[in-house]
Amino acid sequence: MNKPIKTGAGSSAAVRVDRNSGVPIFQQVYEGLREQIVSGAFGNSGHLPPTRALAVELGVSRSTVVTAYDQLVAEGYAEGRQGSGFAVCRMGEVEFAAVPKPDRVPAAAPNRSGPKPFSAGVPDMRHFPHRQWARSVARVARNEPEALVSRDDDFGDTRLRKAVCEHILQWRGVRADPEQVLVTAGSGDALEICIRTLAKPGDRIGLEDPGYPQIRNFVTSLGMRPLWLQVGADGAELPPGDGRRPRLVVLTPSQQYPLGGAMTQGRRLEYLNWAERAGGWIIEDDYDSEFRYAGRPIPALSGFDRHSRTIYAGSFSKIFSNNLRIGYLVIPEALLPCFGNTLRRYGGKASIMPQRALAVFFEDGEFYRHLRRVRRVYSERRRVLIDRLNAELGSLISIEDHQAGMQFVVSLPDDCDDTALSGAASAKGLSVAALSSFYAGRSVRKGLVLGFCAFMPEELEAGAGILAPLIRKALPRHPRQDP
Repeated sequence: MNKPIKTGAGSSAAVRVDRNSGVPIFQQVYEGLREQIVSGAFGNSGHLPPTRALAVELGVSRSTVVTAYDQLVAEGYAEGRQGSGFAVCRMGEVEFAAVPKPDRVPAAAPNRSGPKPFSAGVPDMRHFPHRQWARSVARVARNEPEALVSRDDDFGDTRLRKAVCEHILQWRGVRADPEQVLVTAGSGDALEICIRTLAKPGDRIGLEDPGYPQIRNFVTSLGMRPLWLQVGADGAELPPGDGRRPRLVVLTPSQQYPLGGAMTQGRRLEYLNWAERAGGWIIEDDYDSEFRYAGRPIPALSGFDRHSRTIYAGSFSKIFSNNLRIGYLVIPEALLPCFGNTLRRYGGKASIMPQRALAVFFEDGEFYRHLRRVRRVYSERRRVLIDRLNAELGSLISIEDHQAGMQFVVSLPDDCDDTALSGAASAKGLSVAALSSFYAGRSVRKGLVLGFCAFMPEELEAGAGILAPLIRKALPRHPRQDP
Protein backbone atom coordinates (compact mmCIF):
# COMPACT_ATOMS: atom_id res chain seq x y z
CA MET A 1 0.00 0.00 0.00
CA ASN A 2 1.07 3.66 -0.52
CA LYS A 3 1.15 6.02 2.44
CA PRO A 4 1.56 9.80 1.87
CA ILE A 5 4.19 11.31 4.11
CA LYS A 6 4.14 15.02 4.94
CA THR A 7 7.61 16.39 5.39
CA GLY A 8 8.72 19.41 7.29
CA ALA A 9 9.15 21.30 4.02
CA GLY A 10 5.54 20.73 3.08
CA SER A 11 6.32 18.34 0.16
CA SER A 12 4.70 14.96 -0.24
CA ALA A 13 6.53 11.63 -0.51
CA ALA A 14 5.27 8.08 -0.80
CA VAL A 15 6.71 4.92 0.68
CA ARG A 16 5.38 1.66 -0.65
CA VAL A 17 5.10 -1.19 1.82
CA ASP A 18 4.26 -4.56 0.31
CA ARG A 19 3.77 -7.23 2.94
CA ASN A 20 3.72 -9.97 0.30
CA SER A 21 7.19 -9.05 -0.90
CA GLY A 22 10.20 -11.07 0.09
CA VAL A 23 12.05 -7.82 0.88
CA PRO A 24 12.13 -6.98 4.62
CA ILE A 25 9.75 -4.14 5.56
CA PHE A 26 12.50 -1.97 7.11
CA GLN A 27 14.40 -2.19 3.83
CA GLN A 28 11.29 -1.15 1.86
CA VAL A 29 10.91 1.90 4.12
CA TYR A 30 14.61 2.71 3.83
CA GLU A 31 14.62 2.42 0.02
CA GLY A 32 11.48 4.55 -0.33
CA LEU A 33 12.89 7.34 1.85
CA ARG A 34 16.28 7.17 0.14
CA GLU A 35 14.65 7.63 -3.28
CA GLN A 36 12.79 10.67 -1.98
CA ILE A 37 15.96 12.16 -0.51
CA VAL A 38 17.90 11.67 -3.74
CA SER A 39 15.08 13.17 -5.84
CA GLY A 40 15.01 16.28 -3.61
CA ALA A 41 11.48 15.74 -2.32
CA PHE A 42 12.52 16.71 1.22
CA GLY A 43 14.45 19.79 0.18
CA ASN A 44 17.93 20.71 1.31
CA SER A 45 18.29 19.87 5.02
CA GLY A 46 14.54 19.03 5.26
CA HIS A 47 13.33 16.99 8.18
CA LEU A 48 12.22 13.40 7.90
CA PRO A 49 8.83 12.49 9.42
CA PRO A 50 8.92 11.57 13.12
CA THR A 51 9.54 7.86 13.51
CA ARG A 52 6.41 7.31 15.61
CA ALA A 53 4.12 9.19 13.18
CA LEU A 54 5.55 7.39 10.14
CA ALA A 55 5.15 4.01 11.86
CA VAL A 56 1.47 4.75 12.54
CA GLU A 57 0.84 5.89 8.95
CA LEU A 58 2.50 2.80 7.46
CA GLY A 59 1.02 0.40 10.00
CA VAL A 60 4.42 -0.94 11.04
CA SER A 61 6.28 -1.01 14.33
CA ARG A 62 8.33 2.01 15.36
CA SER A 63 11.44 -0.18 15.64
CA THR A 64 11.08 -0.99 11.93
CA VAL A 65 11.15 2.71 11.05
CA VAL A 66 14.05 3.36 13.43
CA THR A 67 16.05 0.59 11.73
CA ALA A 68 15.39 2.19 8.33
CA TYR A 69 16.47 5.62 9.65
CA ASP A 70 19.61 4.13 11.18
CA GLN A 71 20.54 2.73 7.76
CA LEU A 72 20.02 6.16 6.16
CA VAL A 73 22.29 7.71 8.80
CA ALA A 74 24.94 5.00 8.29
CA GLU A 75 25.03 5.71 4.55
CA GLY A 76 25.17 9.48 4.97
CA TYR A 77 21.69 10.36 3.67
CA ALA A 78 20.39 11.61 7.01
CA GLU A 79 21.61 12.75 10.41
CA GLY A 80 20.08 12.66 13.84
CA ARG A 81 19.57 16.03 15.53
CA GLN A 82 19.04 16.02 19.24
CA GLY A 83 15.59 17.26 20.14
CA SER A 84 14.42 17.58 16.51
CA GLY A 85 14.47 14.08 15.04
CA PHE A 86 16.18 13.25 11.75
CA ALA A 87 17.11 15.64 8.95
CA VAL A 88 18.41 15.16 5.43
CA CYS A 89 22.15 15.67 5.04
CA ARG A 90 23.31 18.42 2.71
CA MET A 91 24.11 16.91 -0.70
CA GLY A 92 25.89 19.96 -2.09
CA GLU A 93 26.00 19.95 -5.87
CA VAL A 94 26.07 16.18 -6.16
CA GLU A 95 23.42 14.71 -8.42
CA PHE A 96 22.46 11.07 -8.12
CA ALA A 97 21.52 9.09 -11.19
CA ALA A 98 17.99 7.83 -11.03
CA VAL A 99 17.68 4.07 -10.95
CA PRO A 100 14.73 3.02 -13.10
CA LYS A 101 12.50 0.34 -11.69
CA PRO A 102 11.77 -2.56 -14.00
CA ASP A 103 8.14 -2.83 -15.04
CA ARG A 104 8.22 -6.57 -14.52
CA VAL A 105 10.50 -9.25 -13.25
CA PRO A 106 12.73 -10.40 -16.13
CA ALA A 107 12.31 -13.98 -17.25
CA ALA A 108 14.91 -16.39 -15.92
CA ALA A 109 17.81 -16.99 -18.28
CA PRO A 110 17.83 -20.44 -19.87
CA ASN A 111 19.91 -23.05 -18.08
CA ARG A 112 23.19 -23.45 -19.94
CA SER A 113 25.04 -25.25 -17.17
CA GLY A 114 25.13 -28.65 -18.87
CA PRO A 115 28.34 -29.64 -20.63
CA LYS A 116 28.48 -29.70 -24.42
CA PRO A 117 29.04 -33.09 -26.07
CA PHE A 118 32.63 -34.36 -25.79
CA SER A 119 33.65 -32.05 -22.93
CA ALA A 120 36.58 -33.85 -21.32
CA GLY A 121 36.97 -34.68 -17.64
CA VAL A 122 33.33 -34.03 -16.71
CA PRO A 123 31.33 -36.57 -14.66
CA ASP A 124 27.66 -37.16 -15.38
CA MET A 125 25.81 -35.38 -12.58
CA ARG A 126 22.63 -37.20 -13.57
CA HIS A 127 24.21 -40.18 -11.81
CA PHE A 128 25.09 -38.20 -8.70
CA PRO A 129 23.72 -40.08 -5.64
CA HIS A 130 21.60 -37.19 -4.40
CA ARG A 131 19.56 -39.08 -1.81
CA GLN A 132 22.52 -40.92 -0.33
CA TRP A 133 24.53 -37.71 -0.18
CA ALA A 134 21.60 -35.86 1.42
CA ARG A 135 21.39 -38.57 4.11
CA SER A 136 25.08 -38.10 4.91
CA VAL A 137 24.71 -34.33 5.14
CA ALA A 138 21.56 -34.65 7.26
CA ARG A 139 23.23 -37.04 9.68
CA VAL A 140 26.12 -34.64 10.22
CA ALA A 141 23.75 -31.68 10.57
CA ARG A 142 21.69 -33.58 13.13
CA ASN A 143 24.41 -35.23 15.21
CA GLU A 144 27.45 -32.97 14.88
CA PRO A 145 26.42 -29.66 13.25
CA GLU A 146 29.60 -27.92 14.39
CA ALA A 147 31.52 -30.06 11.87
CA LEU A 148 29.77 -28.26 9.00
CA VAL A 149 31.22 -24.87 9.91
CA SER A 150 34.42 -25.43 11.90
CA ARG A 151 37.46 -27.55 11.21
CA ASP A 152 39.26 -29.62 13.81
CA ASP A 153 42.62 -29.26 12.05
CA ASP A 154 44.20 -26.82 9.60
CA PHE A 155 44.86 -29.72 7.22
CA GLY A 156 41.17 -30.63 7.02
CA ASP A 157 38.57 -32.84 8.66
CA THR A 158 40.27 -35.65 10.59
CA ARG A 159 37.70 -38.31 9.71
CA LEU A 160 37.91 -37.48 6.01
CA ARG A 161 41.69 -37.67 6.10
CA LYS A 162 41.43 -41.11 7.72
CA ALA A 163 39.00 -42.20 4.96
CA VAL A 164 41.44 -40.91 2.33
CA CYS A 165 44.21 -43.06 3.81
CA GLU A 166 42.05 -46.16 3.66
CA HIS A 167 41.00 -45.34 0.08
CA ILE A 168 44.48 -44.79 -1.35
CA LEU A 169 45.82 -47.89 0.38
CA GLN A 170 43.06 -50.07 -1.07
CA TRP A 171 42.89 -48.51 -4.54
CA ARG A 172 46.33 -47.00 -5.15
CA GLY A 173 48.73 -48.96 -2.94
CA VAL A 174 49.84 -45.82 -1.07
CA ARG A 175 50.48 -46.08 2.67
CA ALA A 176 50.05 -42.91 4.71
CA ASP A 177 48.94 -41.65 8.11
CA PRO A 178 46.04 -39.17 8.41
CA GLU A 179 48.52 -36.54 9.64
CA GLN A 180 50.14 -36.60 6.19
CA VAL A 181 46.89 -35.78 4.35
CA LEU A 182 45.98 -32.21 3.44
CA VAL A 183 42.43 -31.60 2.13
CA THR A 184 42.39 -29.18 -0.82
CA ALA A 185 39.89 -27.48 -3.12
CA GLY A 186 40.42 -29.97 -5.93
CA SER A 187 43.51 -31.17 -7.79
CA GLY A 188 44.34 -27.74 -9.23
CA ASP A 189 44.54 -26.24 -5.75
CA ALA A 190 46.65 -29.21 -4.60
CA LEU A 191 49.21 -28.66 -7.37
CA GLU A 192 49.35 -24.92 -6.65
CA ILE A 193 50.07 -25.57 -2.97
CA CYS A 194 52.88 -27.95 -3.90
CA ILE A 195 54.53 -25.53 -6.31
CA ARG A 196 54.28 -22.61 -3.89
CA THR A 197 55.81 -24.75 -1.14
CA LEU A 198 58.64 -26.45 -3.02
CA ALA A 199 59.80 -23.86 -5.55
CA LYS A 200 60.58 -20.18 -5.83
CA PRO A 201 60.79 -17.70 -8.73
CA GLY A 202 63.56 -18.63 -11.14
CA ASP A 203 63.44 -22.36 -10.37
CA ARG A 204 62.93 -24.84 -13.17
CA ILE A 205 59.80 -26.99 -13.00
CA GLY A 206 59.60 -30.16 -15.08
CA LEU A 207 56.23 -30.36 -16.88
CA GLU A 208 54.92 -33.02 -19.24
CA ASP A 209 54.54 -31.97 -22.86
CA PRO A 210 51.69 -32.27 -23.74
CA GLY A 211 50.19 -31.48 -20.37
CA TYR A 212 47.69 -29.56 -18.31
CA PRO A 213 47.62 -25.93 -19.58
CA GLN A 214 46.47 -24.44 -16.26
CA ILE A 215 49.56 -25.71 -14.43
CA ARG A 216 51.75 -24.37 -17.22
CA ASN A 217 50.15 -20.94 -16.81
CA PHE A 218 50.44 -21.02 -13.02
CA VAL A 219 54.13 -21.89 -13.12
CA THR A 220 54.97 -19.07 -15.50
CA SER A 221 52.82 -16.58 -13.55
CA LEU A 222 55.02 -17.18 -10.48
CA GLY A 223 58.19 -16.46 -12.44
CA MET A 224 59.33 -20.09 -12.60
CA ARG A 225 60.80 -21.65 -15.73
CA PRO A 226 59.08 -24.69 -17.27
CA LEU A 227 61.30 -27.50 -18.47
CA TRP A 228 59.34 -29.46 -21.06
CA LEU A 229 59.48 -33.24 -20.71
CA GLN A 230 58.29 -34.84 -23.93
CA VAL A 231 55.92 -37.76 -23.48
CA GLY A 232 56.75 -40.92 -25.39
CA ALA A 233 55.74 -44.57 -25.26
CA ASP A 234 57.34 -45.06 -21.81
CA GLY A 235 55.95 -41.82 -20.37
CA ALA A 236 57.61 -38.47 -19.77
CA GLU A 237 61.31 -38.35 -20.58
CA LEU A 238 63.72 -37.92 -17.68
CA PRO A 239 65.10 -34.45 -16.93
CA PRO A 240 68.49 -33.81 -18.53
CA GLY A 241 71.60 -34.29 -16.44
CA ASP A 242 73.02 -30.86 -17.27
CA GLY A 243 72.58 -27.51 -15.53
CA ARG A 244 68.87 -27.42 -16.38
CA ARG A 245 68.02 -29.72 -13.48
CA PRO A 246 64.49 -28.92 -12.25
CA ARG A 247 63.58 -28.35 -8.65
CA LEU A 248 60.56 -30.62 -9.05
CA VAL A 249 58.57 -32.44 -11.74
CA VAL A 250 54.80 -32.80 -12.17
CA LEU A 251 53.79 -36.19 -13.60
CA THR A 252 50.58 -38.05 -14.44
CA PRO A 253 52.07 -41.59 -14.43
CA SER A 254 48.88 -43.65 -14.07
CA GLN A 255 46.89 -41.90 -16.82
CA GLN A 256 48.80 -39.30 -18.80
CA TYR A 257 46.87 -36.14 -19.53
CA PRO A 258 45.75 -35.68 -22.26
CA LEU A 259 47.23 -38.59 -24.22
CA GLY A 260 46.17 -41.38 -21.86
CA GLY A 261 48.28 -44.41 -21.14
CA ALA A 262 50.43 -45.32 -18.14
CA MET A 263 54.11 -44.74 -17.51
CA THR A 264 56.11 -47.98 -17.68
CA GLN A 265 57.42 -49.46 -14.46
CA GLY A 266 60.98 -49.01 -15.66
CA ARG A 267 60.48 -45.28 -16.24
CA ARG A 268 58.82 -44.93 -12.83
CA LEU A 269 61.82 -46.45 -11.09
CA GLU A 270 64.09 -44.17 -13.12
CA TYR A 271 62.19 -41.15 -11.85
CA LEU A 272 62.38 -42.32 -8.25
CA ASN A 273 66.14 -42.81 -8.61
CA TRP A 274 66.44 -39.36 -10.22
CA ALA A 275 64.60 -37.71 -7.33
CA GLU A 276 66.80 -39.39 -4.74
CA ARG A 277 70.03 -38.70 -6.63
CA ALA A 278 69.25 -35.11 -7.63
CA GLY A 279 67.41 -34.06 -4.48
CA GLY A 280 64.33 -33.25 -6.55
CA TRP A 281 60.66 -33.74 -5.81
CA ILE A 282 57.97 -35.56 -7.76
CA ILE A 283 54.37 -34.36 -7.70
CA GLU A 284 52.17 -37.27 -8.77
CA ASP A 285 48.91 -35.93 -10.19
CA ASP A 286 46.55 -38.91 -9.93
CA TYR A 287 43.48 -37.07 -11.21
CA ASP A 288 41.24 -39.91 -12.52
CA SER A 289 43.09 -43.19 -12.11
CA GLU A 290 40.07 -44.93 -10.50
CA PHE A 291 38.53 -45.09 -13.96
CA ARG A 292 40.22 -48.15 -15.41
CA TYR A 293 37.85 -50.34 -17.40
CA ALA A 294 40.00 -53.45 -17.67
CA GLY A 295 41.25 -54.89 -14.39
CA ARG A 296 42.10 -52.91 -11.27
CA PRO A 297 43.67 -49.45 -11.25
CA ILE A 298 47.44 -49.36 -11.75
CA PRO A 299 49.32 -48.82 -8.44
CA ALA A 300 50.47 -45.27 -7.88
CA LEU A 301 54.07 -44.21 -8.31
CA SER A 302 54.05 -43.06 -4.67
CA GLY A 303 53.45 -46.64 -3.56
CA PHE A 304 56.95 -47.57 -4.76
CA ASP A 305 58.73 -44.55 -3.29
CA ARG A 306 61.03 -45.75 -0.49
CA HIS A 307 62.83 -42.42 -0.16
CA SER A 308 59.79 -40.15 0.42
CA ARG A 309 60.47 -37.88 -2.56
CA THR A 310 56.90 -38.02 -3.94
CA ILE A 311 53.92 -35.83 -3.09
CA TYR A 312 50.71 -37.60 -4.10
CA ALA A 313 47.79 -35.43 -5.34
CA GLY A 314 44.33 -36.96 -5.67
CA SER A 315 40.84 -35.64 -6.33
CA PHE A 316 37.21 -36.60 -5.78
CA SER A 317 36.00 -34.11 -8.40
CA LYS A 318 36.14 -36.58 -11.28
CA ILE A 319 34.63 -39.46 -9.33
CA PHE A 320 32.02 -37.62 -7.32
CA SER A 321 31.27 -34.01 -8.30
CA ASN A 322 33.20 -31.16 -9.89
CA ASN A 323 31.08 -28.71 -7.92
CA LEU A 324 32.15 -29.97 -4.48
CA ARG A 325 35.80 -29.40 -5.41
CA ILE A 326 37.50 -31.65 -2.87
CA GLY A 327 40.99 -32.99 -3.42
CA TYR A 328 43.88 -33.97 -1.21
CA LEU A 329 47.64 -34.21 -0.91
CA VAL A 330 49.68 -36.95 0.73
CA ILE A 331 52.83 -35.25 2.00
CA PRO A 332 56.11 -36.82 3.17
CA GLU A 333 56.56 -36.30 6.89
CA ALA A 334 59.71 -34.21 6.43
CA LEU A 335 57.73 -31.65 4.40
CA LEU A 336 54.77 -31.23 6.75
CA PRO A 337 56.13 -28.08 8.44
CA CYS A 338 56.79 -26.48 5.03
CA PHE A 339 53.25 -27.15 3.82
CA GLY A 340 51.88 -25.87 7.13
CA ASN A 341 53.77 -22.60 6.57
CA THR A 342 52.25 -22.30 3.08
CA LEU A 343 48.75 -22.72 4.51
CA ARG A 344 49.39 -20.04 7.12
CA ARG A 345 50.85 -17.69 4.53
CA TYR A 346 48.30 -18.04 1.73
CA GLY A 347 45.31 -19.58 3.51
CA GLY A 348 43.37 -22.68 2.53
CA LYS A 349 40.73 -22.75 -0.19
CA ALA A 350 38.99 -26.00 0.70
CA SER A 351 35.45 -25.57 2.04
CA ILE A 352 34.93 -27.25 5.40
CA MET A 353 31.17 -27.84 4.95
CA PRO A 354 31.24 -31.00 2.75
CA GLN A 355 34.26 -32.66 4.37
CA ARG A 356 32.61 -34.44 7.32
CA ALA A 357 29.65 -35.42 5.13
CA LEU A 358 32.04 -36.99 2.62
CA ALA A 359 33.74 -38.87 5.46
CA VAL A 360 30.35 -40.30 6.47
CA PHE A 361 29.66 -41.11 2.82
CA PHE A 362 32.86 -43.18 2.79
CA GLU A 363 32.16 -44.85 6.14
CA ASP A 364 28.71 -45.99 4.97
CA GLY A 365 30.17 -47.56 1.82
CA GLU A 366 28.18 -45.23 -0.43
CA PHE A 367 31.27 -43.84 -2.14
CA TYR A 368 32.36 -47.23 -3.42
CA ARG A 369 28.86 -48.19 -4.52
CA HIS A 370 28.78 -44.96 -6.54
CA LEU A 371 32.26 -45.57 -7.96
CA ARG A 372 31.42 -49.09 -9.12
CA ARG A 373 28.20 -47.82 -10.72
CA VAL A 374 29.76 -44.98 -12.71
CA ARG A 375 32.74 -47.11 -13.80
CA ARG A 376 30.29 -49.53 -15.41
CA VAL A 377 28.28 -46.71 -17.02
CA TYR A 378 31.34 -44.84 -18.33
CA SER A 379 32.86 -48.02 -19.74
CA GLU A 380 29.73 -48.61 -21.80
CA ARG A 381 29.70 -45.03 -23.07
CA ARG A 382 33.36 -45.18 -24.06
CA ARG A 383 32.67 -48.27 -26.16
CA VAL A 384 29.61 -46.68 -27.80
CA LEU A 385 31.58 -43.62 -28.91
CA ILE A 386 34.60 -45.57 -30.15
CA ASP A 387 32.43 -47.98 -32.13
CA ARG A 388 30.44 -45.15 -33.73
CA LEU A 389 33.57 -43.20 -34.75
CA ASN A 390 35.16 -46.32 -36.21
CA ALA A 391 31.98 -47.06 -38.14
CA GLU A 392 31.83 -43.49 -39.48
CA LEU A 393 35.50 -42.88 -40.26
CA GLY A 394 37.25 -46.25 -40.33
CA SER A 395 40.92 -46.02 -41.28
CA LEU A 396 40.80 -42.24 -41.73
CA ILE A 397 41.49 -41.83 -38.00
CA SER A 398 43.38 -43.62 -35.24
CA ILE A 399 41.81 -43.87 -31.78
CA GLU A 400 44.17 -44.33 -28.84
CA ASP A 401 42.10 -46.52 -26.54
CA HIS A 402 43.85 -47.20 -23.24
CA GLN A 403 40.69 -48.59 -21.60
CA ALA A 404 40.97 -45.96 -18.88
CA GLY A 405 40.22 -42.36 -18.04
CA MET A 406 37.43 -39.96 -18.92
CA GLN A 407 38.59 -39.04 -22.42
CA PHE A 408 40.60 -40.43 -25.30
CA VAL A 409 42.54 -39.01 -28.23
CA VAL A 410 41.60 -39.26 -31.89
CA SER A 411 44.91 -38.95 -33.74
CA LEU A 412 44.96 -36.97 -36.99
CA PRO A 413 47.61 -36.48 -39.71
CA ASP A 414 50.31 -33.90 -39.00
CA ASP A 415 49.08 -31.70 -41.85
CA CYS A 416 45.53 -31.50 -40.43
CA ASP A 417 44.55 -28.24 -38.71
CA ASP A 418 43.06 -29.58 -35.49
CA THR A 419 42.57 -26.04 -34.12
CA ALA A 420 40.32 -25.09 -37.04
CA LEU A 421 38.51 -28.40 -36.68
CA SER A 422 37.92 -27.68 -32.99
CA GLY A 423 36.44 -24.30 -33.92
CA ALA A 424 34.17 -25.84 -36.54
CA ALA A 425 32.92 -28.36 -33.97
CA SER A 426 32.27 -25.56 -31.47
CA ALA A 427 30.12 -23.77 -34.06
CA LYS A 428 28.01 -26.96 -34.24
CA GLY A 429 27.48 -27.05 -30.48
CA LEU A 430 30.27 -29.51 -29.60
CA SER A 431 33.17 -29.09 -27.17
CA VAL A 432 36.16 -30.74 -28.82
CA ALA A 433 39.66 -29.80 -27.67
CA ALA A 434 42.52 -29.68 -30.19
CA LEU A 435 45.38 -31.92 -29.08
CA SER A 436 47.93 -29.39 -30.34
CA SER A 437 46.67 -26.85 -27.77
CA PHE A 438 48.11 -28.99 -24.96
CA TYR A 439 51.67 -28.71 -26.31
CA ALA A 440 54.15 -26.02 -25.35
CA GLY A 441 57.37 -27.35 -26.93
CA ARG A 442 58.37 -27.81 -30.55
CA SER A 443 57.13 -31.36 -31.05
CA VAL A 444 53.38 -31.14 -31.66
CA ARG A 445 50.91 -33.87 -32.54
CA LYS A 446 47.54 -33.24 -34.13
CA GLY A 447 44.31 -34.76 -32.90
CA LEU A 448 41.13 -34.27 -30.89
CA VAL A 449 40.49 -34.93 -27.19
CA LEU A 450 37.01 -36.39 -26.71
CA GLY A 451 35.28 -36.82 -23.37
CA PHE A 452 32.46 -39.36 -23.05
CA CYS A 453 31.49 -39.71 -19.38
CA ALA A 454 28.88 -36.95 -19.07
CA PHE A 455 26.73 -38.05 -22.02
CA MET A 456 24.10 -40.70 -22.60
CA PRO A 457 24.76 -43.21 -25.41
CA GLU A 458 22.20 -41.52 -27.66
CA GLU A 459 23.89 -38.15 -27.02
CA LEU A 460 27.24 -39.63 -27.99
CA GLU A 461 25.74 -41.18 -31.12
CA ALA A 462 24.21 -37.86 -32.16
CA GLY A 463 27.41 -35.96 -31.42
CA ALA A 464 29.49 -38.42 -33.41
CA GLY A 465 27.09 -38.00 -36.32
CA ILE A 466 27.84 -34.27 -36.29
CA LEU A 467 31.58 -34.58 -35.70
CA ALA A 468 32.38 -37.26 -38.29
CA PRO A 469 31.57 -35.14 -41.38
CA LEU A 470 33.63 -32.27 -39.92
CA ILE A 471 36.64 -34.57 -39.48
CA ARG A 472 36.18 -35.98 -42.98
CA LYS A 473 36.11 -32.48 -44.44
CA ALA A 474 39.16 -31.34 -42.45
CA LEU A 475 41.40 -34.25 -43.47
CA PRO A 476 43.90 -33.37 -46.20
CA ARG A 477 43.23 -35.02 -49.54
CA HIS A 478 45.97 -37.60 -49.85
CA PRO A 479 46.22 -39.66 -53.06
CA ARG A 480 44.78 -42.72 -51.30
CA GLN A 481 41.63 -40.75 -50.50
CA ASP A 482 41.00 -39.49 -54.02
CA PRO A 483 38.23 -41.32 -55.92
